[in-house]
Amino acid sequence: MNYRNDIRNIAIIAHVDHGKTTLVDQLLKQSGTFRENEQVAERAMDSNDIERERGITILAKNTAVQYKDTRINILDTPGHADFGGEVERIMKMVDGVVLVVDAYEGCMPQTRFVLKKALEQKITPIVVVNKIDRDFARPEEVVDEVIDLFIELDATEDQLEFPVVYASGINGTSSLSPNPADQEDNMQSLFETIVEKIPAPIDNSEDPLQFQIALLDYNDYVGRIGIGRVFRGTMKVGQQVALMKLDGSVKQFRVTKIFGFTGLKRIEIDEAKAGDLVAVSGMEDINVGETVCPVEHQEALPVLRIDEPTLQMTFLVNNSPFAGREGKWVTARKIEERLQLQLQTDVSLRVDPTDSPDAWIISGRGELHLSILIENMRREGFELQVSKPEVIVREIDGVRCEPVERVQIDIPEEHTGAIMESLGARKGEMLDMVNNGSGQVRLTFLVPARGLIGYTTEFLTLTRGFGILNHTFDSYKPMAQGQVGGRRQGVLVSMDSGKATQYGIMGVEDRGVIFVEPGTEIYEGMIVGEHNRENDLTVNIVKAKQMTNMRSANKDQTSTMKKARIMSLEESLEYLNEDEYCEVTPESIRLRKKILDKGERERVAKKKKYAETN
Repeated sequence: MNYRNDIRNIAIIAHVDHGKTTLVDQLLKQSGTFRENEQVAERAMDSNDIERERGITILAKNTAVQYKDTRINILDTPGHADFGGEVERIMKMVDGVVLVVDAYEGCMPQTRFVLKKALEQKITPIVVVNKIDRDFARPEEVVDEVIDLFIELDATEDQLEFPVVYASGINGTSSLSPNPADQEDNMQSLFETIVEKIPAPIDNSEDPLQFQIALLDYNDYVGRIGIGRVFRGTMKVGQQVALMKLDGSVKQFRVTKIFGFTGLKRIEIDEAKAGDLVAVSGMEDINVGETVCPVEHQEALPVLRIDEPTLQMTFLVNNSPFAGREGKWVTARKIEERLQLQLQTDVSLRVDPTDSPDAWIISGRGELHLSILIENMRREGFELQVSKPEVIVREIDGVRCEPVERVQIDIPEEHTGAIMESLGARKGEMLDMVNNGSGQVRLTFLVPARGLIGYTTEFLTLTRGFGILNHTFDSYKPMAQGQVGGRRQGVLVSMDSGKATQYGIMGVEDRGVIFVEPGTEIYEGMIVGEHNRENDLTVNIVKAKQMTNMRSANKDQTSTMKKARIMSLEESLEYLNEDEYCEVTPESIRLRKKILDKGERERVAKKKKYAETN
């Protein structure tokens, strides 16, 4: 059997923030992919604004570097479980993975998640212990943790013989020795290990073509672009081919363009052979998992499985009193067009219509997945309202089941009791507790996903900001009985419209925590704070102080106001209750009651209570 020794296909996988994108930067720089004088941004692979701001990878990216005579195709994958669908499909395109693990933090939940996907595909692993220059780095212990994880995930004996490279992505150094003093100031150890250990693709380019789409891109000029791997045969520009659709039908089309990857650029090429990772345009309705093959030899590859959504929320047209003030796109038609465009590239998303033409049910892989879509729409000038996120319940063998998350928590020892109690109240089940002797404890739980909605704020309060919480989808399990999670506190709701005044805010700040600052425009029914108690309270924070010409004994200057709690988009979404919406515009994020009028709200609540008791 022939092999293409001039190519290696690898994916880089890791938990969030363990440094895989920075590592790819170094491989690009040190392979001479960029010209000497070329300006290259840090984390060059994270191309979109939100990725740069948050320092996370959302979309899988591909690039290629030339090392000596070998072309190394690299796929940088997302670390968040919300984007796990991408990771799973990428594993089908590559022959090896580079697992990056932080030399201090060790194995984290997503490390487990991404590695499990790789081992299931029987892929050859290389382990990179990154950030070896960190204080308190413990490389040898981390390698032991990785071995334990491999064993736990049923790795084969060959996979357990993985090579280890010790590196510092940020400094661009690497070596095969765990001693930080032995670091060589280049990435040669890693390059050599990849070329030696990762199997070369089989060269069967004389056989009939098989090309499978694993990722989608969209471009206004050429429409949909399918990115995938040529598993067999050769594909040429202008060739007439058959597209084997997921539903079993077959469409014919002509390959108009083939793009190869080099560095951060796409370059047009005339043909692609077995083992190449390329992007192809010319197909209108191409989808992930479909196979391209010759018209006369139609043979589809096994379909790629796409993770099902676990969370849904309703998107609505903004109908608040401030609707249309800040946004450019506010109509139902525009919002629907934008959601349909998102479906072109995001395979884990679902958009379902409702009885109302102004509302859609959007299902995704998690809060982060949906909040990033909302954030992108907001930046593009859209105005919309969204409801509280809800988990998607499935019926499995006649039993109602809900998604359960595997939660890993790192906290100072003194907060252990409080965290165990709070997760117990959310129907969490403790799996493991490790005290590594440094005053830090690592807890592992299985918690129903609905118990985690809104938990982050409580968690940070309980651990005074010192806790680290990571979670990833584990499985569907029978529904936990009783109330799980949810907000305990009621809210402060404005009874009037106008601008918030310092006098008005100070009059109610002892009733709870205020969310708005003086001068903020308020409308009736808008949520302006959190009540100390469990019921909602209607307040007036727009009233002005009555001016008289009498001087008061205690002058106004002595009064100081508490700082308002300003919430981010994710915090606002987590905070919502069933009877509330989050209004999102390019400039503001506001929380509001679904029914703005106080009298109407009370009537509906009475009716509901009456219906429940009878």
